[in-house]
Amino acid sequence: MAGEVTLRANLARPFLAATTTPQVVYALLEVQPTRVVAQVRMPVNVCFVLDRSGSMKGEKIERVRQAVSMAVDLLGPQDTAAVVIFDHRTEVLVPAGLVTDQRAVKERVARIRDAGGTKIAPALEKGLREIEREQAGAIRRLVLLTDGQTENEDECLRRAEEAGRMGVPITALGVGKDWNEDLLIEMANRSGGTADYIARPDEITEYFQQTVQQAQNAAVQGATLNLRLVQGVSPRAVWQVTPLINNLGYRPLGDRDVTVPLGEIETGQGRALLVELLVDPRPVGSYRVGQAEVVYDVPALGRSGEKARVDLLLTFTADQAQLQQVNPGVMNIVEKVSAFKLQTRALQDLSAGDVAGATQKLKSAVTRLLSQGELELAQTMEAEIKNLEQSGQLSSEGQKTIKFQGRKTVRLSDMDLPKE
Repeated sequence: MAGEVTLRANLARPFLAATTTPQVVYALLEVQPTRVVAQVRMPVNVCFVLDRSGSMKGEKIERVRQAVSMAVDLLGPQDTAAVVIFDHRTEVLVPAGLVTDQRAVKERVARIRDAGGTKIAPALEKGLREIEREQAGAIRRLVLLTDGQTENEDECLRRAEEAGRMGVPITALGVGKDWNEDLLIEMANRSGGTADYIARPDEITEYFQQTVQQAQNAAVQGATLNLRLVQGVSPRAVWQVTPLINNLGYRPLGDRDVTVPLGEIETGQGRALLVELLVDPRPVGSYRVGQAEVVYDVPALGRSGEKARVDLLLTFTADQAQLQQVNPGVMNIVEKVSAFKLQTRALQDLSAGDVAGATQKLKSAVTRLLSQGELELAQTMEAEIKNLEQSGQLSSEGQKTIKFQGRKTVRLSDMDLPKE
């Protein structure tokens, strides 16, 4: 093993009861690139697809100009950039090319003005064509920013699927409150990217810079998690918890073996996964119940198919003092994932017309969030619970906050767990 990636496992409860019934076990897996790849900076091929419709007038369009300019400052002659702007028409403002003259790119961006309506699909098509023109081997990204509704949503989804086939994750960003978050989330999912809610225009710059930096840090690529479990242990779920909470699912490889695609892993950020297992009863003693393995490539260093492994060990006991022991950090993450599940189910209930069910689940989520110190998100939910009780619906801003902020409750500081 070359050592570009480390893999560490921590249990939520180090001891399990020696009972006669199956038990759920939570294991936190941390996948972290090491210093071997910390200095590797990947070439980036990025296209900014920007809404310049009439509703972007004023601070929003000004912040977009500033954000693109500052993102371009992070790029150099090894990187490729393009800018596509759209209202009801589409224009390639900056054709794809190596960033050898940052000033020239920024001068064109400074001329963006608001006008017209909103048609996203043709702009996505143009953006993908620009990305195709340049730089094989670079990390590809398409950054979409909009503040409005669009016609022909099905075509947007088809373009997102095309982006996924091309290996171009879409960072789909909505600013303000009058855009369709479900469309942007689905576009991101189909392309392998992410979606987010920008509540204030002054946050646009941070999102654009973050997208570029994340691409530059994606030295570890093609990563896959393999879980090999012994008889009597079965997988129930694999949750990504950083950088965003997301149910990754898994694909069975056999009776007890499963695989989970991870894709890129950023230096500095890494990836944390919460694995939920169902374990059959065992007598008192310590057992190896499985092995986690991450297989990965580091193309910049000529590495392919490298592996990092860690054994999953469980101890069964009848000692009540031992059974009281928990790993507070991992348990906190379990609670955050549980709160996210409640929020997701509440929104599903609301979509199905079950206002009472949605209200109850949001109240349960608030309790968990308050216990975790997530005061701002809990306060937003409390306000939305009042909206549900009074009007039977959520506000546009509240619904977006619940959908997007609920996925960000696990932070890198939560990963500062004691080493085994």
